Formats: sequence, C-alpha cells, structure tokens
Amino acid sequence: MSPLKVRGIRGATTVTANSKEAIFAATQELMKEIVAANDLDIDDVASVFLTMTQDLTADFPAKAVRSLDGWQWVPLMCAPELNIDGAMPRCIRVLVHATTARAQQDLVHVYLREAVALRPDMVERQFSSSTDAES
Repeated sequence: MSPLKVRGIRGATTVTANSKEAIFAATQELMKEIVAANDLDIDDVASVFLTMTQDLTADFPAKAVRSLDGWQWVPLMCAPELNIDGAMPRCIRVLVHATTARAQQDLVHVYLREAVALRPDMVERQFSSSTDAES
C-alpha cells in the first residue's frame, strides 16, 4: 500500500441565483460528490478552502459544509475569487486537503454544472475512469 500523503482535491460548481438556498445546496452537492468520488473519511480531511465569484454575496459556502455531519470540526476558509474579465459567473470553487494513499493522478476532481467548462480534461478523465471501472 502507498504511504499516506496530504493531497489537494479540487472542485467547482455554479449556481443559478445569488441566494442562500442556491449557495447552500450547490456547495453541499459539490462536497458530497468530492467525498464519494475519492472515498474520503471525515477524519482524513485536514482543511477546506472555498472561494466564490464576487457576484455571489448572499451567504458563506462554508456554512453549507459545516452543516454536514461531522464537518463542524474541520477548518474551513472562504475567500472571494479574483474579479477577472470574462470569468465564469456565479461559481463556487473548493480545495479539499485530505490524507490519502491515492497518487496525484488518481484523485477525482469534481466539476458540476457549468463549471465543467473550467476543466473539461478533468471531467473527461473522471468519466473515462468511472466507465472503465464499470466494465
């Protein structure tokens, strides 16, 4: 078995509205997908860094993560994204720092909704890996 190392797992999603409900639901969905795709245990998560584009001001995405079972003890940090011309609007990004035996290339980075356009290479690789596993 490979030695355990702290790795970064990326993800992103978008919301249709700047509302507490939309930010909460999308953030929880993203985190659940990252945990499931990487077979993470809450005790393996060291910290989570969340960012939002500056058009999302209704709530902190960390509130959605903290409300998941067991996540109240995980250090969470929120920050605004840089305001770059042409950036994807209404986007929430996450970077999960977790201890895992997986190699960098075996991590599953999760992109949902319109955010799949941010890293189509990761989405394609993820889809290929999941269909290979089902064969």
